[in-house]
Amino acid sequence: MSEIIWYVAHTRPRCEKKLADYCERESIAVTLPLFRSVKKYRGKKVVFEKPLFPSYLFVRMLPEKSRKVRQNDYVANLLDVVDQELFESQLDDILLAIEAEAEIVMAPYITAGARVKIKSGPLRGVEGYVETREGQCHVILRLDFIGQAAAVKVDASEVELI
Repeated sequence: MSEIIWYVAHTRPRCEKKLADYCERESIAVTLPLFRSVKKYRGKKVVFEKPLFPSYLFVRMLPEKSRKVRQNDYVANLLDVVDQELFESQLDDILLAIEAEAEIVMAPYITAGARVKIKSGPLRGVEGYVETREGQCHVILRLDFIGQAAAVKVDASEVELI
């Protein structure tokens, strides 16, 4: 008997939402972290929901179903996640930041810096790496498997060194 595991679907450009719709129709669990982007056009504000990690979709399924996803026209490659526990923990931290409506932006993948834990507010308990700027901290939430990261702004008083 197989267990449900995480896969990372590397999609063709701008196909994340199409693949997510396909998977949902096939009863395959997907996670597509989205963030709100506001643009002004001729005095009007337009809000878009964009993928936080362009060209990536996170799929949770039985290994037997991976062939069905792998053969989809929207998929460039389906990647096996080796460390399921670490991947899920890092993804959960990013999803918590989105759910808490923290200001979140794409960030370059950073390996240097102090490791911190947020000690108060809606992201309490989330761990990450920090880059300090003028009393504000940009806590880097990493998703090591795909070499990507997101940054959330928190007050420097809300973090502690680990």
